[in-house]
Amino acid sequence: MSVQHNFAPHGLRAPLQTTCARVIMAAILGVLFSTATATTAHATDPIGVSSVVLSKQTVGGKDYIVTDITIAPHGSTGWHWHRGEIYGIVRAGTLTHYMADCKQDGVYQPGDPIMDPTGADHVHLARNLGDTPVDLEVTYVDPAGAPTADSAPNPGCDFN
Repeated sequence: MSVQHNFAPHGLRAPLQTTCARVIMAAILGVLFSTATATTAHATDPIGVSSVVLSKQTVGGKDYIVTDITIAPHGSTGWHWHRGEIYGIVRAGTLTHYMADCKQDGVYQPGDPIMDPTGADHVHLARNLGDTPVDLEVTYVDPAGAPTADSAPNPGCDFN
């Protein structure tokens, strides 16, 4: 059995080696540029938001998470979306809600129920425009192991 080697003279590369090198370089550059592009659209962080998980149960492949959420005066949830359903009630303060078209779609007072649509096509933001904290009790019904919210970049609104 003979083995053939494809050696090029010193300083020259064989055509196969040159092609492989170009393919590898293109792949590396593609990953670098796609990473650089992806990081230019930054997710928005919450401002003045704290939460405490009161209860968490997993039943039938779903997480049921009850959370107390406080949004400080002039705070914001940051732009986000939910993979599962969300049901809540405003316990104190006034919550102002916006959709990705930058339009206000709700103002919620103490005792008002709140719900958010599900899915990445329902990016939204909640703000506390007042001078007292907003206190919410929220129940998330999520696919087991999913986060309660996924951060999203600002869709082009002049506020966060």
